[in-house]
Amino acid sequence: MTKSGKLYVVGIGPGSYEDMTIRAVKALEKSEVIVGYTVYIDLIKEHFPGKEMISTPMRREQERCQLAIDEAKKGKAVAMVCSGDSGVYGMSGLILELARSEEGLEMEIIPGVTAALSGGAVLGAPLGHDFAVISLSDLLTPMGLIEKRLRASAQADMIICLYNPSSRKRADYLKKACDILMEYKSRSTVCGLVKNIGRKEEEMAVMTLESLRDTQTDMFTTVFIGNSMTKLINGRMVTPRGYKNV
Repeated sequence: MTKSGKLYVVGIGPGSYEDMTIRAVKALEKSEVIVGYTVYIDLIKEHFPGKEMISTPMRREQERCQLAIDEAKKGKAVAMVCSGDSGVYGMSGLILELARSEEGLEMEIIPGVTAALSGGAVLGAPLGHDFAVISLSDLLTPMGLIEKRLRASAQADMIICLYNPSSRKRADYLKKACDILMEYKSRSTVCGLVKNIGRKEEEMAVMTLESLRDTQTDMFTTVFIGNSMTKLINGRMVTPRGYKNV
């Protein structure tokens, strides 16, 4: 009888070991094989010596997930690692799709701290009220749909957190997004960004929506656009929930 393995899909948080959950660490310690995007494997490999590490470059997500499934089918304990949370733009959905016919394979989805939360903590308290998380990457989502979501969120006066704000091929996407948002939000809206969250190169900045429009970002930047109540308090970005008014 073939031994059945186990597949963990693990959200490792923003990048630092300290920001990983205890549950995530325990899953990685139990795993014989750890699979992930090259950058994420590099972030964690020093903390899990002796593990077999398998990595693939960007845009090889399906191949990466299938590798993890195949290793687990050999009877091994395998972890597929994702940055932030395993289900927020992570691999848990794809893993579940690809493994739908693998009835004997045990799987466990382990959440992690997504960039909206870890980046928000760096900036202060920008997500104190209702917010939307939108990726500006149009690799898997049509730009027309992304623009529709930006408009709807802005019209509802929601705080907006932007993932993947720009890249070499999408250098002007954040500028276009800000132009759309300024149709509904004040140019002086308090905004912030955090680069390389939880890593040695971490940096943050707070600015207006108008200034954000011309700010350079990359795929490792998370952007926060406040609502009409968001304010700057001692250099920190804060969106009040409204407790003082109760």
